[in-house]
This record gives sequence, C-alpha cells and structure tokens, in this order.
Amino acid sequence: MPRFPSMIQALLQPGAYPEAVTSVELAETHISYLLFTDNHVYKIRKPVNYGFLDFTTLEQRREDCHREVALNKRLSPDVYLGVVEIRAQGSKFTIEGPGETVEYAVKMCRLPRERLMANLLSSNQVTAEDIRRLAEKIAGFHANAETSPSITALGDIEAVRQDVEENFVQTQRYIGVCIDRDTYDELEAYSKAFLDVKEELFRRRAAERRVQDCHGDLHTAQIFLENGISIIDCIEFNERFRYSDVAADVAFLAMDLDFHDRGDLADLFIEIYVKASGDPGVLELMDFYKAYRAYVRGKVNCFRLDDATLPDVERRDIISLAKAYFRLARSYVAMPTSPTLVLVAGLSGTGKSTIAQELARRWGLAYVSSDITRKELAGIASTERRPESYEQGIYSPEFSRRTYDAMLKRAGGELQEGRSVVLDATFRMALERTQAVALAKDMGADVWAVECLLAEAEVRRRLDERQKQQGSASDGRWEIFSEQREEWEPVVEVPANRHIQVDTDGPIQEVMRRLLFSLYRMALQSD
Repeated sequence: MPRFPSMIQALLQPGAYPEAVTSVELAETHISYLLFTDNHVYKIRKPVNYGFLDFTTLEQRREDCHREVALNKRLSPDVYLGVVEIRAQGSKFTIEGPGETVEYAVKMCRLPRERLMANLLSSNQVTAEDIRRLAEKIAGFHANAETSPSITALGDIEAVRQDVEENFVQTQRYIGVCIDRDTYDELEAYSKAFLDVKEELFRRRAAERRVQDCHGDLHTAQIFLENGISIIDCIEFNERFRYSDVAADVAFLAMDLDFHDRGDLADLFIEIYVKASGDPGVLELMDFYKAYRAYVRGKVNCFRLDDATLPDVERRDIISLAKAYFRLARSYVAMPTSPTLVLVAGLSGTGKSTIAQELARRWGLAYVSSDITRKELAGIASTERRPESYEQGIYSPEFSRRTYDAMLKRAGGELQEGRSVVLDATFRMALERTQAVALAKDMGADVWAVECLLAEAEVRRRLDERQKQQGSASDGRWEIFSEQREEWEPVVEVPANRHIQVDTDGPIQEVMRRLLFSLYRMALQSD
C-alpha cells in the first residue's frame, strides 16, 4: 500500500507547478500535507474527521483554505498569497493546470527554514531582543483582535471545560502508549479542580473582554524571525480553539519555550507581554494554560499514530515526543510544591495504608508506616502476625507512643532534607496528630490530613479477607476496629482547608481520582 495518496505523489514532481520548480519537499501533520517548492509552500488538507474538525468533503476543505488565508493575514499579510486549485486530467495532477478541480491548497511564500524560531532556539540564536519584539507584537495583536458577545460565548469557561473534557476523552485510548495512568489522573484532577475553583476568575476576564479571536496555535514552529517577525498557521478549522482568553496564546508560546529548555526566555516573554499589554491577570492562568497547551501538543502527536502506514521508526519518535509533552504538562501541576507532611489517618480496614502508599508512589514522597515501624522496634519481620488483644503487647499505649515517636523522628529527618513525607497510621488520638502538626511547623513544612472513611460492612469484609492473606504488615481485625471506633477523636488539629475526608470504597484508581481532585481543589483555594 503506497505511503501517500496518488495526488500527493504526483505533486512531488516539479512539473506539476505553474512556476519554475527545481525540487519539491513533502512534510505532513495529522491534518495536512505541505509541499515545499523553491519559493512557495502549498498546504493541502487531509480528508479527515477528528470531531473537532471535519475535512471529509471537498467543499469543507475549500472553505477552510479561504478561512486560513483571511485569518493569517492578520499577523503575516505578505506570507499568505491565496487559495489555488489542484486539477486532474486523467492520472495527471497539477496546480492550476488543465482538467477538473479535485482539491484546493493554500499558497504561501516560503520562508527560510533557518530563521524558524524553533531552529534558532536549538542553535541558541534567539536573543532577549527577539523575545521583546515578539512579546510586543503579540500584545499589539491582542489589543486589536476582534471580540464580541458571540466570541466571548464561544470562549467562556463552559467552552474551556468542554475543551478540557475533550482532551481526556480523546486520549484515553493512548494510556499506556504515550501517557501513563498517573499523569493522566493527575492532570485530569488538577484541570477539573482549577476550573471549579477559578470559575469566577474566568468569568471576570470574559467580562473584561479578554476573550478574543486569538491565534490559537502560537508556538515556535509557527514563528519566523524574518522580515521583522512572521507568525503563521493560526487555528482556522474550529473557532472554539481560537476564541479564547489571551492568556491561552501567551501560555502556549511560554510552554514551548519551556519545552526547548529555555525557561529563562519563557519568563522574559511573559514579563514583557504583561508590561506591553497592561494585563497582569494572565499570570493567574499561566500554569493552567501551560499544562493545557502541553497536553494538547501531546494529544495531537498521539493522533498521528492512527495512521496505519506510519513507519516504525517514525512511530517511535512520535511516541517519544508525545510522552515528553505529557511530562511537561504534569510538571506545571506537580504537588506538593514545598516540603509537606501528609497524615493518612483512619481506623483499621479503611484502606489508609493503600491510600498512603499510592500517594507516596505517585508524588515521590517518603513513606513511613506505623505497622512497619512498630515491628521494626519489636525486632520482628513486618509480615509476622501479632494478633494481640486491644492495647496489649506491641499495641500497648507505651509501645504505640514509641512507634509514633520513631515515625516522627524519621519524618523530621526527611523534611530536613527537603523531602515531603506521608505518615501512614491510625492517628485516632488528638495528641498523636498534634505532635505531627507541631513537627511540620518546626520544620517549616506544610501539613495535610487525609482521613479515610468506609462503611462498616465493607470494613468487616476487608478485614476478614485480610486474615486469609499472607504478607501484610497489618494486624487489624474487626474487634480492633470496633475498639478504635469508640476511641476515635475528631480531626481538628489540622486547618479545615488541609483536612480531607475520602470514602475509600471502590477500585483504588477511582478512590485516588477523587482524592487528587480534593487535594488540588483545596490547594487552589488557598492560593
């Protein structure tokens, strides 16, 4: 099966063009073929339907070509020359030659590839002056960009929610291929929490006319530092992706500079844009939109994998690139952002150890367990069962005190090294929690309490099942749970905005998604 359609193969011949051409180069994206001649570029849409765009009919592709030219003349009027017809006569295809019109292409001036900003970045040739000129050009573009009630309606928070939800729906099938489950869950939880907490911010900026007809795809592979500055290829196929808060445009380019390991230029770009535009409000949205834009870049690369004719080498490169974008997206939302002590508390059988271990694994936290610490102090293997009566033996109040002291000592050492810690223990007594909070305060660390809750019938089922299993460090049993329940002292030592109650019923993946959403929500409310 040929790698490219017959029309594209025919247009690789120099004689297919109305001007003198010595050679033709081909590039492609998930939605277009690009043919590079000596002086021009011809962009041809693929007949694809991704839901957010539909190019399946010739008329749709023709209309989109004309729309692209009109919109991109806003920033690069000398680059976009118009729309040309591709004609067929028998098996011969030409640009504006004889025959029937079978396709359309956008005709552009070919800009020197060596002046592409992405290429200049790779050779360290982008200067602070370049960034200043670029930031001021984009600020000027936004100052004159169209806005209206209909544009605002298509770019308001409900539209952003739809875009975010669409991202996660469309990338589910790539989990385990280009994006790991942890990254997917973290970004979904953060994105939904941000939109929930910052709804008023989005609405206020819309009222301030910050939602405009923007570029929508502003990154360094669209910018040429030539003839001043040429910015090409705005989103024309879906108004929903172009009608946005100006912060989304700014964040896209800043994210791309980060991707090229030039965080210094990203920061400078944002700083100059804010000064030139007089819009400091973009700063509050920056991490959200950076994460969003990086995720979209990862998603777009995933879509390229749907091409069954893709060579294996190219497929591997695309997967690697998509993974890099998803990692970058996660870096913008990573928690915790400073040394933190997380208390994961709850009665026996409520799943606190599973939650604590999973949180520690996902966030790279030091994990300190009361079950393991207790048995280390007793000089026995962590998996050795000690079915002591309530508050007897290694579960006596005195031994428990030693256990909590040892846990806090270990946690203090980790915090001193700047590493966050999760403490896995019942923490049923106020004194135990008070001492942990005091440690965090002494170490200048933040503190969270995650309280695990579960219906008693499910607790009993889990504890009965655990007794049949080998390898657990826990000696929890139903009678222990019953005693603990009677002595439980409500959690009041941790501020309400740092105390989360989580129902641990259901698959661990679903429980963690609920917990992550709550953690991000509370963190964002505290900003």
